[in-house]
Amino acid sequence: MLHINDLTYRIGPRLLFDSATAALPDRARVGFVGRNGAGKTTLFRMIAGEIDPEGGSIKLPRQTRLGRVEQEAPGGPGALIDFVLSADKERTALLAEAETATDPLRIADIQTRLVDIDAHGAPARAARILAGLGFDHAAQHRALSEFSGGWRMRVALAAVLFSAPDILLLDEPTNYLDLEGALWLVDYLAHYPAMVIVISHDRDLLDDVADHILHLDQGKLTLWTGNYTSFEKQRREQQAVRLKHIKKQEEHRKHLQSFVDRFRASATKARQAQSRIKMLARLDSLDAIVDEDVLPFKFPSPAKPLSPPIVTMERASAGYGETTVLRALDLVISNDDRIGLLGSNGNGKSTFAKLVAGRLDPLTGMVRRSSNLDVGFFAQHQIDDLDPRGTPYSHVAPLMPGSTEAKIRARCASIGFPNVKAETRITELSGGEKARLLMGLATFNGPSMVILDEPTNHLDIDSRAALIDAINDYEGAVILVSHDRRLLEACADRLWLVADGTVKPFDGDMEDYQRYVLGMARLSDGADQKAKDALKLTAEAAKREPARTRKDAQPLRKKIEAVEDRIQKFEALMQRIDATLAKPDVFTKDPTKAGQLAQQRSELERALSRAEAEWLELSNEYDEAMAN
Repeated sequence: MLHINDLTYRIGPRLLFDSATAALPDRARVGFVGRNGAGKTTLFRMIAGEIDPEGGSIKLPRQTRLGRVEQEAPGGPGALIDFVLSADKERTALLAEAETATDPLRIADIQTRLVDIDAHGAPARAARILAGLGFDHAAQHRALSEFSGGWRMRVALAAVLFSAPDILLLDEPTNYLDLEGALWLVDYLAHYPAMVIVISHDRDLLDDVADHILHLDQGKLTLWTGNYTSFEKQRREQQAVRLKHIKKQEEHRKHLQSFVDRFRASATKARQAQSRIKMLARLDSLDAIVDEDVLPFKFPSPAKPLSPPIVTMERASAGYGETTVLRALDLVISNDDRIGLLGSNGNGKSTFAKLVAGRLDPLTGMVRRSSNLDVGFFAQHQIDDLDPRGTPYSHVAPLMPGSTEAKIRARCASIGFPNVKAETRITELSGGEKARLLMGLATFNGPSMVILDEPTNHLDIDSRAALIDAINDYEGAVILVSHDRRLLEACADRLWLVADGTVKPFDGDMEDYQRYVLGMARLSDGADQKAKDALKLTAEAAKREPARTRKDAQPLRKKIEAVEDRIQKFEALMQRIDATLAKPDVFTKDPTKAGQLAQQRSELERALSRAEAEWLELSNEYDEAMAN
């Protein structure tokens, strides 16, 4: 067990831990939660022995091995797989000694120990972990120095997982992962055979992994049994009971005080009055469980909805210079679409978002946008573009020329920076506050479409819930890129998969996608050479078979359903345009708009024709496959 006894620690005048106590069971998977800045990372540092508490103690079993991702990304010329393998210190030392040992008894001991720790299976295990975190076989043998900081932090996480410590300490492990890596990590941690303590604002991770929740609030630690949803329910129930007790106590206090006030001066009742004064003094003050208020997000909806479709792509390709990232894009986006983009990092999600927003021109093909389309674009890297010497007020004021200071401050308050917070320097804002400011600026004028690229990084659980409410209240189109499964489940009604150089509708929900990702991770695992060779032989044998016998009816069925979905979308949009064009005054009232609608209908008609031809071809293939 891990024992935390009467822990006290402060940073300057702030008391982070006030005689905090908790006992974590062996092999527990613990979600560690609390407000940003409450001291969660500080506790990790104390558990790791990096800093000493002012009072109290932290006790671990002897020879406990701790695993924690260092804050600095690893680097150097060594290959990723070698860096991960080196995390097992014992294996590395034994292999080195085996090269030089001459004593037969020592050699036997070394080889026995290598067998005990499955040293020869270590490369396969390291490869599996790296593959799950997004590194294919070729990437695993590239140098660390070739990757960006975010990818190198994934390697650091892989090394810690590979070392299989007795207590695994993870601080926001999904921050550097895409959705696919996060889904794999959740599955890995759910089956981890030793103690895990994870700080996370990802509610799905806390629900799927944790069997205990350690809550840090007002300097105290409380351990709850169950996952995050169970913790939240228990805590609310406790709060309701506590409020009832507070109400009863106040009624009792008023009754005693009333008696004292009535009979304090009475000679016959003076003794009873003094007795009740003592009772009042002995009454402990019960405080309600008070949650800090979470400021809401607010995305102003467009003043006037645009006529659909707002974006149409026909055989479009996108990329940079001579490099094509995405090709053969035939997609339509309506004014009320909520689209979640799926796919591993590096497959082109950001490229597609830029293409939709008009920040990137197509290399080939056509991308047509509504003439009045206004896109609000948020991406995490834009935080670096904020003026570090500025304040929320100085960033909002230029967007409201001619407005009074009172109006500008009111707008600052509406995006989450009331009163003196509007004058706080950007350098003093937390990561979550900077993200809130950026989202407020991106959606300032009520755009017709909002594109959010990883908006939940640095947001706590309650702030993420507030963001979901804001997205669902917003009346324009939304495109989401996020590793937060709950955000996608709550806000996206269409899922598009960015993979294999193109973008296509994904047939299924997030649970289907999780199964797809974990299945692909197992198939792409290059560690098991026998399985790999078997797959290769199967593929070669399939090439020698007649074409008809190689057809898989199920994938064809899914393609047909995706095309049918596209056809229905085209037809629905055409019906809406037809209804507008059928109005008697549409051509006299706004001839320009009427002309645009007529042109959009022609484009939809051509797209519908192509989709119907594709449906007919796929249906013929499906019928032939089913006949064999």
